[in-house]
Amino acid sequence: MKLVDPISSIIEKRSPVVWSVSPGDSVYEAMEIMAVRYVGALLVIDGDKLVGILSERDYARKVVLKGKSSRETPVREIMSTPVITVAPENTVDECMRLMTEKRIRHLPVLSGGGIAGVVSIGDLVKAIISEQEQTIRQLESYITGQYPG
Repeated sequence: MKLVDPISSIIEKRSPVVWSVSPGDSVYEAMEIMAVRYVGALLVIDGDKLVGILSERDYARKVVLKGKSSRETPVREIMSTPVITVAPENTVDECMRLMTEKRIRHLPVLSGGGIAGVVSIGDLVKAIISEQEQTIRQLESYITGQYPG
């Protein structure tokens, strides 16, 4: 994985399942899904339209710290909107830069009006570390004379 590779190369390696909730669902229900599925964010979909994203950060800042009840608070009251998205052809570097600038950890990838997937900052870091490890192995092979020539 290189910084110039399209984000679609990460999406293609992942499960096609994208977890979501509706705006009227309770925050409690959303948090249950996040816990069971081991995800840090859910897309908020109304019908077939992406209307928001709900993260653990939203929960902590907009429910816990404000003393709201997660069972009584609908997702629409705390979701982040508008949703920052990218296309499959955006590069890993562009996505990393966008996530850093906007201080977000999850980035929906939209393709042809539909949701192609969601990448996390962890997905991007993992891909970059993997590429760096491969480069290091190649350089070590070259230095020790084991590199095919």
